[in-house]
Amino acid sequence: MEEKKEKFFLVRHDVLPEAMLKTIKVKELLERGKAKTIYEAVQKVDLSRSAFYKYKDTVFPFHAMVKERMLTLFFHLEDRSGTLSNLLRIVADAGCNILTIHQTIPTLGKANVTLTLDISQINQNINTLIHDLKQMEFIERVDILSSES
Repeated sequence: MEEKKEKFFLVRHDVLPEAMLKTIKVKELLERGKAKTIYEAVQKVDLSRSAFYKYKDTVFPFHAMVKERMLTLFFHLEDRSGTLSNLLRIVADAGCNILTIHQTIPTLGKANVTLTLDISQINQNINTLIHDLKQMEFIERVDILSSES
């Protein structure tokens, strides 16, 4: 017996049937906590539960199908007002999505910060970003702890 392989297509949203578009909206409502149950979510978008169950495992937003690329960085920072927010702004401006932040309690005027970043939408070379971060006066040290790309 021949095994069936799944095929995927990239389709522009405006040509999808309304039921598929509403199924995506239902999934988003559930994922974001805007609806607690499938029944509540399908009511909000005016979709039958049977239509939702028909399409729920077959239609996905494009970004959900793209493999996430993650990078974990360790920083040794000066403990002064605005340091962490400046670091986060630089990372966000580079197109990175911050997944986790861990900061130690500052001692002797320094704090350790570990950031895990989704770099799937980064708008520059990772080495350039790290080089630029190392040049910041408030950053004493930057280390790559892990990288999944």
